[in-house]
Amino acid sequence: MGCARLGGGIVLALGCLLGVARAEGVCPEYATPPRKLGGVPAVLPELSGLAASRRHPGVFWAHNDSGHDAEIFAVRETGEVLARLRLAPTTVVDPEDIAVGPCRTERQAPSCIFLADIGDNLQRRRRVRLLEIDEPAALRDATMEARPLPFVFADGAHDTEVLLLHPTTGEAWVVTKLLSSLGGLYRLDDLGHGRIGRAVYRRTLEAPAGFGGLTTGGDMHPDATRVLLRTYNRVWEFRGDAGASIETIFAGVPVEVPTVRQPQGEAVTYLPDGRSYLLGSEKVGTPFYRVDCREPAAP
Repeated sequence: MGCARLGGGIVLALGCLLGVARAEGVCPEYATPPRKLGGVPAVLPELSGLAASRRHPGVFWAHNDSGHDAEIFAVRETGEVLARLRLAPTTVVDPEDIAVGPCRTERQAPSCIFLADIGDNLQRRRRVRLLEIDEPAALRDATMEARPLPFVFADGAHDTEVLLLHPTTGEAWVVTKLLSSLGGLYRLDDLGHGRIGRAVYRRTLEAPAGFGGLTTGGDMHPDATRVLLRTYNRVWEFRGDAGASIETIFAGVPVEVPTVRQPQGEAVTYLPDGRSYLLGSEKVGTPFYRVDCREPAAP
């Protein structure tokens, strides 16, 4: 079946669901404490983003913060590095997050990786961008084409560390990094190759109580009913009903979910089943932590 598309390459047809993670459902309550796993590998000294692969079970795409080459890595939660993908023809300024979702152009790959080169500590970048990379069928070192998707903020420059992608439509959102709240939610309109998209402000995300600012990472649930946002010391989950829009989900009060103290926690991603999530931090050797769903006690 072919893929119907509407302005900016948003996936609409059922046939385009190939490669979409099949969630087993949402988790009503997460288990504590988080489970300690392998350490961050030496190739990721400034780990800044994690995203679960759609094509390779048990694999996560990861990248470094600013000051490193334009490349991403396929890793396991044990810290094993499976592949290094060098991105061409491009350099990066300040990549802050990564996501996997529907490609925005007709591609042979069933899914694409999106590296968010959107960091802007001094709020001086007139234009930021996503880089779209075909998710490869084989895990081996390679050089991959990175297709730029530039955009500007309609209300001026912002420091931003969160990219959210709808798992089936490809709709893209970013969340800015603010001290006073969980950030500003912006929808990316007219995002596509050969044009400049616009990040349009939709709302400010408030934590329910206490200090909750400086959001450093996020991910959308595989069934698009939940969103994780993490700060340096907390993780929040926004929860919505099936079919709810991202704005409706973010209109609710977030639930604080388990986390663990890390040197500089900037990465979080749901696992493909939607019932667990993985936490990562800067600093080589720092453990990954996995938070699983609390299973009901046996009768």
